[in-house]
Order: sequence, then structure tokens, then C-alpha cells
Amino acid sequence: MGRAFEFRKARKMKRWSAMSKAFTRIGKDIVMAVKEGGPDPDSNSRLRAVIQNAKAVNMPKENVERAIKRATDKSLGDFKEVLFEGYAQHGIAVLIETATDNNTRTVANVRSYFNKCDGNLGTSGSVVFMFDHTCNFRINGEGLDLEELELELIDHGVEEIFEDDDGVLIYAPFESFGAIQSYLEGNTIEILSSGFERIPQVTKKLSPEEAADVEKLLEKLEEDDDVQNVYHTMEETSAE
Repeated sequence: MGRAFEFRKARKMKRWSAMSKAFTRIGKDIVMAVKEGGPDPDSNSRLRAVIQNAKAVNMPKENVERAIKRATDKSLGDFKEVLFEGYAQHGIAVLIETATDNNTRTVANVRSYFNKCDGNLGTSGSVVFMFDHTCNFRINGEGLDLEELELELIDHGVEEIFEDDDGVLIYAPFESFGAIQSYLEGNTIEILSSGFERIPQVTKKLSPEEAADVEKLLEKLEEDDDVQNVYHTMEETSAE
């Protein structure tokens, strides 16, 4: 198995554990998708993907419909996707994806978390090169020949396909998302969820005490409502 498999295994059940946080994140994703491509999922591929993700975390249908309706309100401000980069203690690089309607607030909050945890908020480009930007799809693998599917998808940029307890996972570079989504939909392969991740190229092993220092910063960042995802180069223990 490759790096995507190990990355997913290590992060399983560690992140995105709070249901309310997942709903908040998807709600923002819906707003951004509707603002970009309109409220009809049949003609908005990004919105289709977000609705699939909402189903995957058991977000009530009425919540999804409410978010779509709210997004069509012209008085609602836009969420802007902003990337923050920095270092936690012990030389651990941290990459933070945010979606914010008030960048001044978000910058101040993120900076304060780094300061309080003895880290350093960096400049644009300071750590992003340490991570591979990937896309992923979780599909229903029932009745599929995975070897044959992998051969078909290699031409669409797929780098890894593997099974876990919840289905079949497909990993590819970020820019391959549209082509893979079109292929899966065109071949009536059920997409359970999809998304993007940043996989560290190299990780660093810390002692339990050092890891606890880094976790303090990660927890503060992940609790912030403007934060969508947090990635880092600390080696994580695989969740069984």
C-alpha cells in the first residue's frame, strides 16, 4: 500500500469526529458550491459532491435543503477559502484550510493560536510545498473488479485504489477530480463521498510529550468555526 493508504489509516477516527463540526463544514461547502455553480445539483458537479458528503455523515436532508436555500440569498456574504501556513513546536509544519466571511477575524484567531502554543504563523508558500494536494473518492465497490477499475482509472490520473471497512477509496492528484467524477458518474458507480486532502511528503516522529505540545495547537485550530481542515507533518499513530 502507498502513502495515501497509510495517511488515511492514521487519520481515521482522529479528525472530523465531532458531528457538529462536520455539519458546519459541509454547510459552508454547500454555500460555496451554490455561489459558484447555482442551486441545481444536476448541473453543478461541485454541489453534487457536497450533497454526497452530507449523506455520508448523516446530515439531515432538511439541513442540506436549508443550506442550499440560504446560499441563494443574495444578501448572504461569500465565504473565501484562505490557506494558512506555519510551524508548531518541534519543527512540525502545519497547513490550515479555512473558509471565512471575515478574513481579519480569521487571521487574528489563527495567529493567536500559534502564539499561545509557541508556534509561528508563516508566510504564504512557507510549508505548502511539503504536502501533496490530492483528491479522493469513496465508492461502493460491490460487484466491481478493482483491478480492472484501476486500469481504467490510471488514464484519469488515479494513483491508488484500496479497500477499507467503509468501501473502496480512490486517490489521485487534486487536478484529476473532475475527470474521475465524470468517469464514475458516467459508469453508474455509486460515489459515497469525495473530497480533497493534503498528504505530507515526509513526517517526523515525536516523543509523547512533544506530540502533546503539538496537539494543543491542532486542537485549538480544529475547534475554530472558520477552519475546514488542518494538516501537519507529525507522524500519527495508526488507528486500528
